[in-house]
Amino acid sequence: MQRLRLLWQEMRQTVIAEFPPPAAMPSDVQEVLTQVEERYVTDAYHSLSIEGYRVTPELIEQVRNGQWQPDGEDVKARDAMAAKGYFEAHTKVKDYIEQTLKTSPSSWPLSDALTTWYRAMFSPSVTAGILRPSDLAGWRNDQVFIRGALHVPLAKEAVRECMPVFFELLASEPHPAVRAVLGHFFFVYIHPYMDGNGRLARFIFNAMLVTGGYVWTIVPLQQRQAYMETLEQASSYRNVQPLAKYFAGLVREQTATPLPRHASAK
Repeated sequence: MQRLRLLWQEMRQTVIAEFPPPAAMPSDVQEVLTQVEERYVTDAYHSLSIEGYRVTPELIEQVRNGQWQPDGEDVKARDAMAAKGYFEAHTKVKDYIEQTLKTSPSSWPLSDALTTWYRAMFSPSVTAGILRPSDLAGWRNDQVFIRGALHVPLAKEAVRECMPVFFELLASEPHPAVRAVLGHFFFVYIHPYMDGNGRLARFIFNAMLVTGGYVWTIVPLQQRQAYMETLEQASSYRNVQPLAKYFAGLVREQTATPLPRHASAK
């Protein structure tokens, strides 16, 4: 556990050096939530596509508008259920952002919120009878491997020991860019769940950005390889600089101009 703490301290200054300073904390919480919602369709498209789901902006809109329910008849039910779960989880992330901006961050620990996000993400699979509610309890109970990566996530026994330290480090970190980048990185490094780790890591990244004075920032599908390579550098070689530089570049670009809403659906 001490290794995680040392790694966090070792990496945090690199992140701060790469990132622009955060803007002043927003006074209009509703405006922030509106901006998050405006980026939702594009965010869901890219985040789900990075994980291999075949979704379209139209499907994502249908799910958001309540025009699709998991009934098992849709030939693309897996993709549609993923879109539905992403929407449900995103709604919970917005709740976290709203509460954090209105109150002290310590009043709502991320550990509780993260569990809520995870259960929401897989709630359509429970509704469809694919998963049992008990399947979503606790951390993973088996070893996982990341396709195409040298890094092997921690053993299942270590996950239970590391996650409280992860939440402690996140809660005590004063710089929002460090919370965002290292929150994302440490989460996928530990890989606490059997599925959904990438999507949840990007939710952590953006929740920490938005509550810290930055904009909701999307990792584009077209840059998946670069994104994965920078994560590999951090995971296998303890070199977080490429990841911090990559994320900082996205934040700068999307602060100036949000990603086009349907650009990747062509």
